[in-house]
Amino acid sequence: QLQLVESGGGLVQPGGSLRLSCAASGFRLDYYAIGWFRQAPGKEREGVSCISVGDGSTYYADSVKGRFTISRDNVKNTVYLQMNSLKPEDTAVYYCAAGTLIVFGNCLRPGYDYWGQGTQVTVSS
Repeated sequence: QLQLVESGGGLVQPGGSLRLSCAASGFRLDYYAIGWFRQAPGKEREGVSCISVGDGSTYYADSVKGRFTISRDNVKNTVYLQMNSLKPEDTAVYYCAAGTLIVFGNCLRPGYDYWGQGTQVTVSS
């Protein structure tokens, strides 16, 4: 059974950092595109970052470029999202997802089919 579990969320002051983890069980993360998404109250879910299958190309939403970094540890079967210079507008529930059919091109797009339960990130003073 494919399962994704996020962790690492919490409360942080503006300008601070957090590292989110997405641990997989039942499959190898490097076999699929893995994306991070977020959803703030009253807003639609948006793609934040992803790492593609194969060469591990990374993609970022414009709102997080230069501040967030996605990475993958194949030994630990975990994908991370390092978030620096956090802003109040980054407050949201963050989800990781696996896209079994997202093989080519920019992976920051709809089509992910396995999702974690989410972890809350709150940026506030």
